[in-house]
Amino acid sequence: MRPLFEICAADGIAEAVIARPDAGTHPGVLLFMDAIGLRPQIEEMADRIASWGYVVLAPNTFYRSGRAEETTPSADLRDPDERAAYAKVSAEYLAELTGERMEADLPHYVEALRGLDGVDDGPIGVTGYCMGARFATRAAGLEPTVAACGGFHGAEVATEEEDSPHTRVARSTAAFVYGHADQDKLNPPEAIARLDEALEAAGVDHVTSVYPDAPHGFTMADTSSYQQAGAERHFEELRALLERALG
Repeated sequence: MRPLFEICAADGIAEAVIARPDAGTHPGVLLFMDAIGLRPQIEEMADRIASWGYVVLAPNTFYRSGRAEETTPSADLRDPDERAAYAKVSAEYLAELTGERMEADLPHYVEALRGLDGVDDGPIGVTGYCMGARFATRAAGLEPTVAACGGFHGAEVATEEEDSPHTRVARSTAAFVYGHADQDKLNPPEAIARLDEALEAAGVDHVTSVYPDAPHGFTMADTSSYQQAGAERHFEELRALLERALG
């Protein structure tokens, strides 16, 4: 990976990947990682999004639990057993990352993105994966400059809890795209319906899709959950969203 950028977040220093298309000025996009951490796969995804004409910042949202190199696996997660084993490790990091802490960090991430060379003064986009979809959804509701929100194979985006991420949608003016996995125990049909109801009630521009034969984590090429068809569809839908909302 390239040298990491450092952000002064709510409770410490959060490292981050930066990806740029060129030396010009472009809209900014925050990429919120999955529960496997800030690693080369996230950098590759940031680079691809940047190639469309955006400056991308992807923070280590697990910074309270350790630096990026300490909160990413050393094993090959293309092995299903290794992936299952690592899920138990990342559960400890997830336990530290409450909704309250997510929302405390968000202004710092937005400020850091805004401060990067080459980021224009217009609206920004956010996209998140797995638990990162929670971050993205909260950001869309709490940060008025967010005009585009993508969430893919999200986990616990729409729960029955009072402060569930989907409750923030009512405050948003962003356009939303969600791509759900149809084989995802972390995002069952009732949760998808709950999110859809919130989007409809808010009256926001939104598209939600359930990807066929897709497991949780289908965008992540460095894991056993990778599904090329779903990953490529996600990139197409995300690109269309960003172009529509940010230009």
